[in-house]
Amino acid sequence: MAEVVLTDVTKVFPPDVVAVDRMNLHIQDREFIVLVGPSGCGKSTTLRMIAGLEEITEGEIRIGQRVVNDVPPKDRDIAMVFQNYALYPHMTVYKNMAFALRMRKYPKREIDARVREAARVLGIEELLDRKPKALSGGQRQRVAVGRAIVRQPKAFLFDEPLSNLDAKLRVEMRAELKRLHRQLQTTTIYVTHDQEEAMTLGDRIVVMRDGVVQQVGAPLEVYEAPANRFVAGFVGTPPMNFMAGRLVAEGGGLHFDEGSFRIRLAAAQAQALGEWAGREVVLGIRPEAMGTSPQGRFAGGDNAVPVRVGVVEPLGEKMDLYVSTPNHPDLVARVDAQRDIEAGQQLRLYLDMTKVHVFAPGQDGANLTAPAAAAVA
Repeated sequence: MAEVVLTDVTKVFPPDVVAVDRMNLHIQDREFIVLVGPSGCGKSTTLRMIAGLEEITEGEIRIGQRVVNDVPPKDRDIAMVFQNYALYPHMTVYKNMAFALRMRKYPKREIDARVREAARVLGIEELLDRKPKALSGGQRQRVAVGRAIVRQPKAFLFDEPLSNLDAKLRVEMRAELKRLHRQLQTTTIYVTHDQEEAMTLGDRIVVMRDGVVQQVGAPLEVYEAPANRFVAGFVGTPPMNFMAGRLVAEGGGLHFDEGSFRIRLAAAQAQALGEWAGREVVLGIRPEAMGTSPQGRFAGGDNAVPVRVGVVEPLGEKMDLYVSTPNHPDLVARVDAQRDIEAGQQLRLYLDMTKVHVFAPGQDGANLTAPAAAAVA
């Protein structure tokens, strides 16, 4: 087990495509960290550079106490699990799991002990004599993980290992990977484009876009205090709602004026945003922070938004309302299920003002109401 440290790591593909741009990241010993972002953001390239499968253009990668920039993959003491499992079809499960140890000339007795222990941990002891074609997708994934476990590496690297599984099996395997990490306590670096996967698995998540780290933090920290508008819109399902408008100082308070409605910001928000009075901003609010009744956490003064309901999606105890204002046609509210809300209806949604975020204008606008800790780490 070991910490992994990236210092100003950059990867440029010819002729001048910057895949990763001056990445700095300190992964603690035994930490489970998840790199997440849309396709093409540089997360898999980062993982491959740590593994040694891609050369870095600039910077330094350290695993434990050793700089590994020029160390071949086989000598970095890491184990990688790929998206396509990469099992040898002509070998049994036992031989697939034992292969790396055999290549390193481990004694047969030790190989057997490691393989059988890994199979026990993963619950695949009865599969050791089968070949991959006789296994389900979930079983193949367990074998791929087992092949990594037997090596007892300093770090595990996972490159979207669950993307080929169906939704139910992905949920089961997420729980299995989390359990394994608690049991093995091995430093783990995991890549995914699925933000729900990132939120449930990681001790910390690293949100990337266009090769640049946008924010690093614990999942709930990133969810509740996104550093910028990109992170706010990427993390969360359904995504955060955004409404452009202007901040107006009036009646001793600060209001957000969307054009078709005006809401009063909380005192703490007004204090943080004083210098933005009279300027254009973007208000962000998550769907679950909108309610249909001015009760409980939605109680307040001027915090109501008049909307028109376009689509109603029942979800059991909850329902998603796709609503619009005259200036913003694509808002979503997740509210308690009610039978008297129908498409075409006019109603008022009340905001939980403690959950409101205000961003600077632009697609990458900084979160003006987030604490300093929400900045890129």
